[in-house]
Amino acid sequence: MDTNESSGMTSNRPYLLRAIYDWISDNGLTPYVLVDAAQPGVKVPAHVVKNGQVVLNLAMRAVAHLDLGNDRIAFQARFSGVSQSIVIPMHAVLALYAQENGQGMMFPADENETLPTDGVEAADEAEAPAPSAGGDDDRPKRGAPHLRVVK
Repeated sequence: MDTNESSGMTSNRPYLLRAIYDWISDNGLTPYVLVDAAQPGVKVPAHVVKNGQVVLNLAMRAVAHLDLGNDRIAFQARFSGVSQSIVIPMHAVLALYAQENGQGMMFPADENETLPTDGVEAADEAEAPAPSAGGDDDRPKRGAPHLRVVK
């Protein structure tokens, strides 16, 4: 299990994910999960992956044997009429949101990424060059976010 080395605590990602899942379900909406299918350990049918990502319906009516564990999400789902076992490691979850209104939570692509102390998110890519100052104001320029909600 991943730990937050600075605090010695386990990852809060599975706890937040379960809470958001319950909140969406309790409000009668459909929980969808956005997954980085390129991450190691992700087991989804290849034909549902688009641009390295997959969006899956986690509603109880759409899946069987749903397990929102601390290390992974696992369930059975039917694709083209064939039941398949799906496994999504927690580190591969990019977002959990309600299909009907898009409300939910996005998760950082790499939860072990160190965040600056001022609370501003760190750069999306480890290899990305440091932001340069410029333009009309002197704030650093950031690239476009790499996560997007797919409906």
